Amino acid sequence: MTGIGRPDEDGLIARYFRPLATAPGAAQLLDDAATYQPPEGHELVLTTDAVVAGVHFFPEDPPDAVARKALRVNLSDLAAKGARPVGYLLTIALTEDWSPDWLESFVEGLGADQEEFDISLFGGDTVRTPGPLWISVTAFGLATEGHVPRRNRAVTGQRIYVTGTIGDSALGLKIRLDQTLKGRWGLSATDAEHLLDRYLLPEPRVQAASIVANFATASMDISDGLAGDLGRMCAASDVGAVLEADRVPLSPAAAKAVAADPSALATVLTGGDDYEVLATVNPDDTEAFERAAKRAGLQVAAIGTIMPSFAGRVRIERHGHPLVLDRLAFRHF
Repeated sequence: MTGIGRPDEDGLIARYFRPLATAPGAAQLLDDAATYQPPEGHELVLTTDAVVAGVHFFPEDPPDAVARKALRVNLSDLAAKGARPVGYLLTIALTEDWSPDWLESFVEGLGADQEEFDISLFGGDTVRTPGPLWISVTAFGLATEGHVPRRNRAVTGQRIYVTGTIGDSALGLKIRLDQTLKGRWGLSATDAEHLLDRYLLPEPRVQAASIVANFATASMDISDGLAGDLGRMCAASDVGAVLEADRVPLSPAAAKAVAADPSALATVLTGGDDYEVLATVNPDDTEAFERAAKRAGLQVAAIGTIMPSFAGRVRIERHGHPLVLDRLAFRHF
């Protein structure tokens, strides 16, 4: 694409985005709106998230990774609601200095994830901005009717589960901002690369969707920090929770960081961008839930218990003693 001039808006859509509109309802992006007919017995689950340069990603990040992150944070929301992703709408605000090479790489990233997750672009908008660059994705998926677990359905006595490992992305961001932490935490190059990759490119747990739909009573994805998002779930359900910090699953790299610097545990528990699933499960269903997760190749860990409501909503314990943190979550405002 080097040397090719920048097209006008219609040409931009035709050149870069029309090839991504593979679903019939997208009408090849030649209309003002798209259509989609959910199959019988299913609900349409909708979610939207925006990512902004300098806030959610670094301006120098690879364009394909920026595109995939913008899409994947939405697919994570769908997975937490037991929904299989189907498609998305995209709005991108390009700065004055955008280049064809940058946009080509951006749409290649979208195309790679469309193939991986079997989804289509259905439409959107392209606008110009004085900066910063921002991207907004609205994704939609299908869930079995009546099987969408909301935040407000956690009940006293239920077990709290998370998928994957927690804190990698937040630790990766810290390394991105301070390279000396690699040495201070005793991390190998492989360890550091793992943490940095988890920040750059989240892994939405789409394979969890059917398991969440079948077993979770309440569910959400972890985007603003485990402790804070658990607090939001508890507030919505008017319950409390005991979070057992020793049970929170850590990657080998994160475990090294926490062992070398105990204050890194606060980052693990409160940092954002995990994009793992946080769910509550009835005690009688925990064994079946764990077996289903294992069959799907999905790592899950029980990390606490829902309790009757109390002030503060979430009590964190470590080695049987209370652990007090300065804050529970990342806040946008």
